[in-house]
Amino acid sequence: MTGEDTLASTIETVDSFTKERDWEQFHSVKNLMASVAIEASELNETIQWSNPTAEEVRSNPKLTVQICDELADVMVYCLRLCSVLDVDPIQIMHTKIEKNRAKYPIEKAKGNSKKYTDYE
Repeated sequence: MTGEDTLASTIETVDSFTKERDWEQFHSVKNLMASVAIEASELNETIQWSNPTAEEVRSNPKLTVQICDELADVMVYCLRLCSVLDVDPIQIMHTKIEKNRAKYPIEKAKGNSKKYTDYE
């Protein structure tokens, strides 16, 4: 992969990898969604009994690799699900950010970790 890689080409790479192995038969919506959750749990497992800062992670090459590997697994399954559902991941993220802007206006959310349902 080069610095010129795009999200679309990455999705194509993931889809090709899947097709070459005849794994499309296993990539139902349910299975892909479960895989996202499973891999997200494995991501959490990398620091299960610790609470490192970002600097501590960056200064620990072994931990960084473990986190990156699991983060990549989560993202690959997310991109594969987008492909199967024929949705544009960039568009759905932008749409969700706009929804979150409405739910979390700056004047209520800035410096505040409350859920939007807890605003007065």
